[in-house]
Amino acid sequence: MDLHELTVATFEPRVGDSFTIDAAPLLVELVLESANVAGERPGGREPFSLVFRGPRQPLLAQAIYHLEHAGLGVLEIFIVPIGQDADSTSYEAIFT
Repeated sequence: MDLHELTVATFEPRVGDSFTIDAAPLLVELVLESANVAGERPGGREPFSLVFRGPRQPLLAQAIYHLEHAGLGVLEIFIVPIGQDADSTSYEAIFT
């Protein structure tokens, strides 16, 4: 699926779903926690953000990753770590 075709509606029904990142030699599973509209863009796609939760370790650096989802296939998405707690790390992707 082309990134330009993705909208917040693509992800809203997938909140709670797992996405897998191949961070060789490990596979890292992220769970989609939220998909939210993030403002307005006249004449273009409605900006939105995705928040994923993954394990505390390994901590993934901000980068483009291949996220694989059973229904969406493989998506190349830029994610940024936005916080950690005792058990997990949160990551965000913003689409404009």
